[in-house]
Amino acid sequence: MQELLIDRDNYRNTKIVESESRPLADGEVRVAIDKYGLTANNVSYAVSGDMIGYWKYYPVSSDDGVNWGKVPVWGMADIVESKCDGVEAGERIYGFLPMASEVIMRPGKLKAASFVDVAEHRQPLPELYNGYNRTAGEPALYKTLENERCLLFPLFVTGYVLADFLEDNNYWGAEQVLIGSVSSKTGFGMAAFVNSETDFGGRIIGLTSPGNKAFVESLGDCHQVVTYGNEAEIDPSKKSVYVDMSGNGELRNRLHNHLGENMVRSIGVGATHWEERRGGGDMPGAKPEFFFAPAQIGKRNKDWGPGVLFQKAYAAGAQLAARTSDNLDVEFLNGMEAARDIWIETLDNKVSPKRGIMVSLKG
Repeated sequence: MQELLIDRDNYRNTKIVESESRPLADGEVRVAIDKYGLTANNVSYAVSGDMIGYWKYYPVSSDDGVNWGKVPVWGMADIVESKCDGVEAGERIYGFLPMASEVIMRPGKLKAASFVDVAEHRQPLPELYNGYNRTAGEPALYKTLENERCLLFPLFVTGYVLADFLEDNNYWGAEQVLIGSVSSKTGFGMAAFVNSETDFGGRIIGLTSPGNKAFVESLGDCHQVVTYGNEAEIDPSKKSVYVDMSGNGELRNRLHNHLGENMVRSIGVGATHWEERRGGGDMPGAKPEFFFAPAQIGKRNKDWGPGVLFQKAYAAGAQLAARTSDNLDVEFLNGMEAARDIWIETLDNKVSPKRGIMVSLKG
């Protein structure tokens, strides 16, 4: 088997490892990873990996002095060997996977449509990422959107949950929502859902680079698109919520200083500009906070019943994926070396938002 390891202290330092597959124990399955999507969201997983625990899903043992880790991705895979009653070889699944050719799981909480990896090391981690969809009985739409599912669904679900979080809190009285790195898939997904799934009557303002402005405008979900460095174009007299997909500390500082006490909420989500995440200190307006989607999902599970928010998010995400698929140029890259190279490009913000990068491991 092959795995791509990332240095947790220097994301550009990578290593491809080849090793023998170990035999299965009773209750385990061997999963061959077919393909997965790679987006800026995976960089965010690395940046927040210690805080949220993303590194813990697929831990690495190393004796070479380097703090290696596996960045999780969303992908499609096939069960090729099973010693677990109720799970058969040949099943296709979708979920949270490592950048590797295969992985061993221990399925539990079996349902016709899903199972949970109940491996001991995953028990303290958010169950949202431990669940796997068994695709055989899913709607036909999902089967025709496998690539979009890997690239867009997880990010659109996060965007939906963000929109619900803002709606649930009545936008803290804000008249405008600012979205940093709105060209990111989570960013434009959130903009779309604030428009279509909530009762917000204010303005949606997206912030992006000059090169991505036309792309964002073509989607039609922002009332105003502002390029970085031109934040003065934003009306500072209106109460505002800032949702930061970029992780750019300097941008956050500029917005806080521009809006002053009218920055009523400042929410960090991603880290597309991960090397510019420094910044902070004393700033006017609301204290920045980090958004953790499973917390809002847990709240809605209590409000509405288990799984209802996720079902709504998934359905809305599928519709948005179908609507925006023409704006996504899906590219297939083959093999672990290609995965390593595109990882570096993604770190360097060299991947256009129109490119949908799928890594295939089966050739």
